[in-house]
Amino acid sequence: MAASRSRGRWIAHWDPEDETFWEDTGRRIAHRNLFFSVLSEHIGFSIWTLWSVLVLFMGPEYGLTPADKFLLTSAVTLVGAIARVPYTFAVALFGGRNWTIVSAGLLLVPTIAAFAVMHPGTSFATFLGVGLLAGIGGGNFASSMTNINAYFPLRKKGWALGMNAGGGNVGVAAIQLVALAVIAASGGPRVLLGIYIPLIVVAAVCAALFMDNLATVRNDTGAARDAARDAHTWIMSFLYVGTFGSFIGYSFAFGQVLTTQFGRTPLQATYLTFIGPLLGSLVRPVGGRLADRYGGARITLWNYVAMAAATAGLVAASRGRSLPLFVVVFVALFVLSGLGNGSTYKMIPGIFQAKALAKGLEGEEAVAYGRRLSGASMGLIGAVGALGGVGINLAFRQSFLSSGSGTGAFVAFLAFYGVCFAVTWAVYLRRPAGQAATTVRTETKPQLDYVEV
Repeated sequence: MAASRSRGRWIAHWDPEDETFWEDTGRRIAHRNLFFSVLSEHIGFSIWTLWSVLVLFMGPEYGLTPADKFLLTSAVTLVGAIARVPYTFAVALFGGRNWTIVSAGLLLVPTIAAFAVMHPGTSFATFLGVGLLAGIGGGNFASSMTNINAYFPLRKKGWALGMNAGGGNVGVAAIQLVALAVIAASGGPRVLLGIYIPLIVVAAVCAALFMDNLATVRNDTGAARDAARDAHTWIMSFLYVGTFGSFIGYSFAFGQVLTTQFGRTPLQATYLTFIGPLLGSLVRPVGGRLADRYGGARITLWNYVAMAAATAGLVAASRGRSLPLFVVVFVALFVLSGLGNGSTYKMIPGIFQAKALAKGLEGEEAVAYGRRLSGASMGLIGAVGALGGVGINLAFRQSFLSSGSGTGAFVAFLAFYGVCFAVTWAVYLRRPAGQAATTVRTETKPQLDYVEV
């Protein structure tokens, strides 16, 4: 059965779990929307992390201390996290295509504002106010993920969500690479901003021309309430703090740590800072694919072991002031956070699908239940996860104020990853004796995730 369209690029019928529909019609439309969703989300991430690059341009003539810069990037991260909640539900209210047009266009506001104030003599309060505007770029992730989640069948969600998020995450590395080229060419921060303004317009126009709205995704305030009441929403939020919170927090902080603790110039720092976010973004679909095959909880569990080991290496490198070791291990930590991002997000639809089956629902009714709650929970999980980036930047700020290095912050991160490992095992992999009958698979064969119901 083909997808039926009404006016305004609204698709009235959408059933990706029907394999005939998927092969004949759904896959082509879903992949087209995925591509242009990634484009908009990619630029959204670039604008969100804009100030992690701009602070590298801001030398002594700007009058900002390292603590001021960490506070500025923390505030930007916070706004991006908060924006994810309303952006999640905007898709169902306005339509995925329509909201992508609006959310892309809104990125012009912080970019033009930064262009206007970026010069020595501007007060820190002004920089902080304009920086807060850039936080709206973080919301694009939530609306994009909610939208794409509705297009793909459960068996493809790990890959699709990984591609969508990974392509968006690359925006962090992209703006750092553009900044590297600008600095190397002796250009200023306004040159960087001038490059992104037309790109934002292109993303909005492409969304208008090539994306669709799904009429089957309706605004449901009850879904938000039900998702907020479900314990798994908050458990997964906690786990996502460990993966995405690490990725976005380190993306904002990496350059500042290199310049503050290791004495790198802005150009020298920028030569290194893009590598971690780039690799972490590219492997996110790999994390989703591995989760599709082996189970999200199992991949997430062992990923936290590796993240803890990498963080221990950072503690050693920080104490020994070894720049080569520090950079290598930090980049490895970025890669691991990217893998974990993919595997944790794959767990979300599987968990709610399992709950639907446990309630006795079947077929399309079970799929609709799982899609409804997983879509609503993704915004909350994404928002809380992004708050981890705030915590990381505040931890670095306090660590540098207290000891002049980031070592204390890394020790705290190491302990946190240990807690994440314990929570993942206890909730999603442990099956106490006598309770095996109360667990159900969250994904189709051969996945190995379990959730107690």
